[in-house]
Amino acid sequence: MIEWFTTVQIAVAVAAGLLCVILGLAKRSPNDLILGAAAVVELLLIVQVVIAIVAPAFGNVPTGSGLEFWVYLVSAVLLPPLAVFWALIDRTRWSTVVIGVACLAIAVMVYRMNVIWFVQGPGALLGQ
Repeated sequence: MIEWFTTVQIAVAVAAGLLCVILGLAKRSPNDLILGAAAVVELLLIVQVVIAIVAPAFGNVPTGSGLEFWVYLVSAVLLPPLAVFWALIDRTRWSTVVIGVACLAIAVMVYRMNVIWFVQGPGALLGQ
C-alpha cells in the first residue's frame, strides 16, 4: 500500500465521520453533503482495492496475514453502501450518525490494514 494514500484515506474518513456525527447530533437528516461524504470514503476504498490487487505484482506484498487484510478491506468496502442504503430508507438524524460512525470505523480499519501491510510480520498475531 502507499503510505501517503493511506494517510489521506484515514483523514478523509475521520473528517467525513465527524461531519456526519456532528450533523446527526444537530438533528440533520441525511442530505447530499452527508451522502457525498460517504461516497468519497467509498471511492477511496475502491482505489485501495485496485492498489491491493496490483501491488503484489510489483513485489509489494503484505507482511502480515493476507486473509486478515482482505477481510478488513471487504468489510470496509461494504460499510458505506449499507449505511447510505439504511439512511435513505430511515431518513432520520440517527441514520446520519450511523453514516458517521461507519466512516470512523473505516478509518480504524484502514489503519489496521496499513499495519498488516507494512508492520506486522509473520507470526505477529501469535505473539512471536
